Amino acid sequence: MRPLAIGLVGLILAACATSTLAPIRDGNVQLEDDEKRMWARVEQEQKKFDASDALYRDPELDAYLTGVARRLQPPEVLQAIPFRVAVVKNPWLNAFAMPNGALYIHTGLLARLDNEAQLATILGHEMVHVTHRHAIRDFRSAKNKTAFLATMNVTFGGVPVLGGLADLIGAFGTTAAITGYARDQEREADAEGLDLMVRAGYDPAEAPKSFEGMKKELDEEKIKESFFYSSHPRLQERIENFDAAIKTAYRDRRGGAKNTELFLKKTQRVVLDNAQLDLKAGRFRTAQWGAEKALAVKPNDPKAYYLLGEILRQKAGDGDMLNAGQQYQKAIALDPAFPDPHKGLGLVQLKRGETCQAKKSLQSYLALAPSAPDRAYIDGYIRQCPR
Repeated sequence: MRPLAIGLVGLILAACATSTLAPIRDGNVQLEDDEKRMWARVEQEQKKFDASDALYRDPELDAYLTGVARRLQPPEVLQAIPFRVAVVKNPWLNAFAMPNGALYIHTGLLARLDNEAQLATILGHEMVHVTHRHAIRDFRSAKNKTAFLATMNVTFGGVPVLGGLADLIGAFGTTAAITGYARDQEREADAEGLDLMVRAGYDPAEAPKSFEGMKKELDEEKIKESFFYSSHPRLQERIENFDAAIKTAYRDRRGGAKNTELFLKKTQRVVLDNAQLDLKAGRFRTAQWGAEKALAVKPNDPKAYYLLGEILRQKAGDGDMLNAGQQYQKAIALDPAFPDPHKGLGLVQLKRGETCQAKKSLQSYLALAPSAPDRAYIDGYIRQCPR
């Protein structure tokens, strides 16, 4: 029997074990045998995932996010579980945690947050899944085991959650990412996670705000996603539970830290890059919102003006072409050596029948990008103007 099959059988047999386990509060908690096997498999698959193109590569951002996460847990927990955060290059609303303390947040969810307190709410929730050993408890539950194993072939955005999804441990990430844990475990993660962020000095009033924004967006655009963070009923329940806790248990703890300016500065680039992902997905409204949010944080960013121009040009609604041309011109004024806005402006001018103005813009693009892969394509447009 292959090692993978042995590990699979071992974990399935362990499902008969109790699903009641004490939370990990310090290094004195001993992992059980099936839990140790789970961690070992997770670490193997995690290496594949981290080496893939699925991750958003920004070490400075990862360090910032990890720093926020580690402020939520006492040192004794961090000694037992070395939490760290990485970002997944995906525009859909999601975050998930692996049993060994690896936390992942999608660019799409990160882009929707407004401050560090809201980030702490998300990270606190995911950390509770780890400290309270929800993965192994969920697996041991006979009620959830069939659904758990059925997720092994699921991917998001065409990217396997943890490398080879034929492997059992790939399903751990899939379960958490796609469907969420059992309802009582999700409620526990919300309640305990909120307590973590409040104890760390953050304003509890910020906890429900990001979810209110997500719910509004999903409702307005009639978006239906299978991820936990974009489940309409669960979002509504979470908002109500947070509001109730703020009015009772945390009514005297309002006014804590938000760290808005720092958070927006640290996440400006990922917001802009996620807007590009939304554009590729044809989500023009969301992409435009992201580009405008990035510009609000960094008003002189030529890349943001260029992207906004691209969104408007491709959306091509009433007045969009004129507005797109204006955005390209702003990008060019801020950075004349940036080639892409010249091309965008040329394409807008062609659309408006201004072929000779377009020729100048497209020639500027080729001069600034001599090795552009679309040179032959652009040359064809240039020849439309005989002069």
